[in-house]
Amino acid sequence: MAHRKAGGTAKNLRDSQPKYLGTKLYAGEEARPGMVIVRQRGTKITAGSGVKVGKDHTLFATRAGTVSYQTVRKIGFDGQRKILKQARVK
Repeated sequence: MAHRKAGGTAKNLRDSQPKYLGTKLYAGEEARPGMVIVRQRGTKITAGSGVKVGKDHTLFATRAGTVSYQTVRKIGFDGQRKILKQARVK
């Protein structure tokens, strides 16, 4: 027989593991093939030349070179113009 009444479980004491998102290589830094440039949720920064996108939207280098970031204007399928950030490896 229980000596104390059962206590309820806490709802707010759990926490998820850190995801370590963000920029891993800044402009002017050297990249080798396969190196992660940006870890992100969604494509906040798009892939330019020398960069590809992983299935979790991670940007990684496909060739050796220097990382650079530009803002580019893109025209969507509906004719709407967007200003996007783009990562490149030259």
